[in-house]
Amino acid sequence: MNRTANVVNPKFRTTLSIVLGLMLCTVSHAQEADHPSKATMVVGSDFGVVPWISRGVTGAEGIGVDITAELARRLNRPGYEIVDINVAGLFAALFSKRIEFTVSATGITAERAERILFTQPIFATGNGFLISSGDTMTSFEDLRGKAVAVNRGTISDNWVTANTQKYGFEIQRYDTFPDTVQAVITRRAFAAMNEIPNVVYVASQNKAVKVGVKDFTGRNFGLAFRPESREYRNKVDDVLTCMKIDGTLQRLHQKWYGAPAERDSPTVTIYEGYGPPGFKGYEATAHKPVCS
Repeated sequence: MNRTANVVNPKFRTTLSIVLGLMLCTVSHAQEADHPSKATMVVGSDFGVVPWISRGVTGAEGIGVDITAELARRLNRPGYEIVDINVAGLFAALFSKRIEFTVSATGITAERAERILFTQPIFATGNGFLISSGDTMTSFEDLRGKAVAVNRGTISDNWVTANTQKYGFEIQRYDTFPDTVQAVITRRAFAAMNEIPNVVYVASQNKAVKVGVKDFTGRNFGLAFRPESREYRNKVDDVLTCMKIDGTLQRLHQKWYGAPAERDSPTVTIYEGYGPPGFKGYEATAHKPVCS
C-alpha cells in the first residue's frame, strides 16, 4: 500500500518562521512602549493605607515605596514615580495606561484575575476588623445592630455588601482607610474593616483602637498588570522571587510591621511559575531567575 509522506513545504516553513518572528517582535515592541526601559517607572497606589503607602513629612513612605524602589533598581529603570490614586479608581488608571502597574496592597481574587494579570503572592491577608479599645468583638455576630465603616471600592466593601443582611449591620462608606479609622475613634462606627496587615499596624500605633477579629481567608496581596503586559509581569515576578531568596521582602516586613513574616507566608514562599497559582493568568513554566 502506498503511503504519502507528510512533508512540510520549505517555503511554508520559512513563511511560518517569519510570521512567528514578526509576532514576537510586535509583542516586544508593545512591552517597550508600555514599560519603556529608559524612562521613569510610573506605578499607582492609594496613599491612604498605612504602613503600605502614606504621605510622610518628606513624601510618600511605607513598605510599598521600598518595594517599588527596589523593583525599579533591579529592573534597571532610571527612577520611579508612584501616582496617588484612590483605590476606587486604581484599575481605571491601570487600563487607561496612566500607570504601568499597581503597587497597592491589592487582594488577589478570582473575579479580579479574570481581567487583571497578577504577580505571585507577596503578602498574606484577609478580613480585619478594627474596633475601639473599650469594645469587644469575638465574631461577626457582634456586628449586629452596629455600623461598619469601609473604604469604598475595596474587597472589604464587597464583603459588607454581601453580608449586611446576614449579620444585620449598617454600612458606612468612606474614600480612605484613615477616614474609617476616625469613624471608630469618634464612635460613629463600631468597626472599621480592612485588610488584616493594615488594621494590625494601625492598632499597634494608636491605643484608642484594637483588632477585634482577624479572619484569614487565604487571600494574598499581589501587584496588578494589564493582560497584555504578561512579558513585563514575568520580569517583575522574577525580581520578586529574587527579593524573597535574598531576604529583602522579609527585612522590609520586619521594618514596617515590627515583626518577621510567618515561615509559610507568601512573603518568603518561592512559587514555581509566574503569577498566583490557581488563578487565571498563572504560568506553570518552571524557571530560575538570574538575581543581581
